[in-house]
Amino acid sequence: MTEHRRAPLPVDDVVPDVVRLLHAHRALVLIAAPGAGKTTRVPPALVGAGRVLLLQPRRVAARAIARRIAAEQGWTVGREVGWHVRFDRRYDDATALIVATEGVLTARLQADPLLSDVTTVVLDEFHERSIHADLGLALAREAWRARADLRIVVMSATLDAEPVSRFLGSCPVLDVPGRAFDVEVEYRPGADLETVVVDEVPRARGAVLCFLPGAPEIRRAMDRLGARLQAPILPLHGSLSADEQDRALEPSARPRVILATNIAETTLTVPDVRTVIDGGRHKVARYDPDRGIDSLELERVSQDAADQRAGRAGRIGPGRALRLWDPRDRLAPHREPEIARIDLASVVLDILAWGGHPRSFPWFEAPPPQAVDAACALLARLGAVDAANRLTSVGEAMRGLPLHPRLSRVLLAASGARVAALACAALAERHFLPERGCATTSDLLSAADQAVRWPGHVRRVADQIEAAARRALGAAVRPTIPDDDFRRAIHAGYPDRVARRRAPGSDRFLLASGTGATLGRESGVFEAEFVSAVDVTRATSRTEAVIRIASAIDRDWVPVTHTETEHVLDPQRGDARAVRTDWHGAIALGRSPVEIDPDQAAALVARTFLDRGPRPVDEQLLARLAVAALDGGEPIDLPALVLSAARIHPNLHGLDLAAALPFDVRQRLERHAPAELPVPSGRRVRLDYRHGGRVVAAVKLQELFGLTETPRIGPRRVPVTFELLAPNGRPVQVTSDLKSFWAHGYPEVRRELRGRYPKHPWPDDPWTATPTHRIVRRSDT
Repeated sequence: MTEHRRAPLPVDDVVPDVVRLLHAHRALVLIAAPGAGKTTRVPPALVGAGRVLLLQPRRVAARAIARRIAAEQGWTVGREVGWHVRFDRRYDDATALIVATEGVLTARLQADPLLSDVTTVVLDEFHERSIHADLGLALAREAWRARADLRIVVMSATLDAEPVSRFLGSCPVLDVPGRAFDVEVEYRPGADLETVVVDEVPRARGAVLCFLPGAPEIRRAMDRLGARLQAPILPLHGSLSADEQDRALEPSARPRVILATNIAETTLTVPDVRTVIDGGRHKVARYDPDRGIDSLELERVSQDAADQRAGRAGRIGPGRALRLWDPRDRLAPHREPEIARIDLASVVLDILAWGGHPRSFPWFEAPPPQAVDAACALLARLGAVDAANRLTSVGEAMRGLPLHPRLSRVLLAASGARVAALACAALAERHFLPERGCATTSDLLSAADQAVRWPGHVRRVADQIEAAARRALGAAVRPTIPDDDFRRAIHAGYPDRVARRRAPGSDRFLLASGTGATLGRESGVFEAEFVSAVDVTRATSRTEAVIRIASAIDRDWVPVTHTETEHVLDPQRGDARAVRTDWHGAIALGRSPVEIDPDQAAALVARTFLDRGPRPVDEQLLARLAVAALDGGEPIDLPALVLSAARIHPNLHGLDLAAALPFDVRQRLERHAPAELPVPSGRRVRLDYRHGGRVVAAVKLQELFGLTETPRIGPRRVPVTFELLAPNGRPVQVTSDLKSFWAHGYPEVRRELRGRYPKHPWPDDPWTATPTHRIVRRSDT
């Protein structure tokens, strides 16, 4: 027996109860506080009934746990206990306990829905609510329902057990206290992490564990601390190789500093830690519906995560936790499940491959419907599913590759070429940060050219991806491909990430989603008009999104997603013309003239007419129509009348409203509101219909000789107001009572004008004089 095995842990006392309850109910929820020993002690106790599959959220934890179990049990790694993580496995057919990441369970259930070679599935750290843990639990429950001998254990340190228990048929819940020492929590709001580390290391009794948001922050902190500390400084994050991760987990006799992401919050025990320094931030993947991708967002940790981080300092003795935020800050009580916030394309592909449908799948907690729809839409664009959401041959090939569907599609489109495997490895490991150099057609191509400088684990992942492609494609694999084929393969994996440069030489782009973006300083794709925006940061209220990784696209690779035909008015000619625009999402690809649609052309002319307002001739017609309607006729519907006129003659300049009037309306108009009035001279003079109901006729005085009664217009018999004109065309009198004018006004006008216009008739008796509009010699002297 090893020293680990001889050390008792709190969970040891309840292991017999776990075995008994699991035998009776086939399902169990085990809540065990940190330090209780649930992860290393419970699974080995269950192997007597058959193979145990222990699920862990992270690769580094899976390997470390397998080694610790081997040490505690006196087993050999790869024989009695082993691991299976993405691109790495160490077990054989006789291995009784396999520690695996959650995606491995999904792959096993796709290949064997009954999970025939496993007796017990243990989902550890379920409180982290990773998407694969949720999916694994749901799929395992379906096998559990179909197999009378399959057992499920869900384990966690901080979990609301009741919903999980209900999901598993109201199974028993077992609560185990932990063994933790007191941890003194101290707050240092606004303090600089590196300065706090430098202050704490000299008095630390063991390792100092520091929590930072991500690998870039860890690298920067290492650079700054290296010049200020003599103690070893070790990184711990998921992008490291297994050997690099293991170095951080090896105990040491002297103080050391471990800079970790949230990978060190749970399960993964960093030995000899007595001091925790917590920056209180972590990076969370969130789906951005505007761009259709996940973005890593820097956010505050939840309260349960902060408590678990602090608890790391109390595993081997009393410790201290220094929190670099104000104690008055309010933290969210629990972590948000991944299923509520990330891209579901991988999960939906897994469900379809399993034989289910994502909208009717029996989720432990259903995701937002819009997220499922977005995932189905992406898989359709990748060619993985058909219109009925069934896997295509491409989708079948994609599910056999341990990559996100986008990267699987890239690898397949590139026929498994080495350069594509390198690109997929860089993107999958989130390690790739391009360095701006000379111009390129693809940042990924330029990066692949420098792969010899990459960290060893990224190159090893590329080797594993290349091997997976050979297994999937067989003889169809192409070791090398032309650069154009590589760029086309990138486009195949990112068909929804097309961006178009707004102007030649500009660094500003329009994404197919309709949002703007700027080419980042990291990218060397300076000239291409169209690019695949492979890596895009989220826009803020003050800045556009930034395209950090781009790959050029040839114009003819960009498909037309929809077309729009727009009718526009020629301002000079006044008529409509039709232009069709081809679109890829929100990006206009090109415009071309097409045959006009008569209805749309008429509607455009009518709309423009109404926006501009009636012309004077139109206002006269409308005023006449208002007068004519006073006999009980229906008021005119102006928009309908304008549209009818535009259908007759769709030209803004030649629009004739009168021509569009119905026959009965025209008759009523001529009867009650004529456009002209016959006068005694034989001419017809225009009537001017004015506001307030007045009807005015401007006519030379001599043309009205002999007209004694004032004409009246319309159903209300409105008298015509005459503007009586002098020979020079200027008004000399205005009257709506001709009889009164001839009797009283005319003599005065005659005296005033006869000397000025001697060639015009100015008779003494206008009642009997001959009306005329011509110049005649006067008969009176």
